[in-house]
Amino acid sequence: MSRIWFVVWAIVVVQVAAWAFAPEPKAPQAPASDGPGYGSSEKYSVDARVSQRADAIAALERPYGARCTDDGRKQFIGGLNEYYYQRQNQMERYPETFGKPGADYIARQWSTGEDQRIDRLTQEAYAQGYLKLSDLNNVARKMVEAVVRNERVIAKACAG
Repeated sequence: MSRIWFVVWAIVVVQVAAWAFAPEPKAPQAPASDGPGYGSSEKYSVDARVSQRADAIAALERPYGARCTDDGRKQFIGGLNEYYYQRQNQMERYPETFGKPGADYIARQWSTGEDQRIDRLTQEAYAQGYLKLSDLNNVARKMVEAVVRNERVIAKACAG
């Protein structure tokens, strides 16, 4: 009976050692393609981006005083959070999925005049103290950090 346990123990040790010292699997690389940089369902993503821009602009155009009330602040932060979450997520995922054509395509999609306006209004809201990076989720925060990188907070909005 002890020989059977020794054989079982040896097999377990060999398997654990093989697992522990095996090389890490390579991450799948995006396919090298000359394709369009997007998939067959892109028309839905285009429509979603239009809607997200409209929601972000609506949040940024709310009266400044409304940004200081509980409900108004939730709407303000929620509109920006969703917009920048989707923007950052797509800026990361399209290159992973579609390679360089995807990166080029999605960069063009998120650099419209409306996007530049949203960035400018976000910079103003940050500088005036209506927006803190800690208000946003981690994904959205990455994009907003880049947008407000050169801004200084010059006022304390809602401090009363």
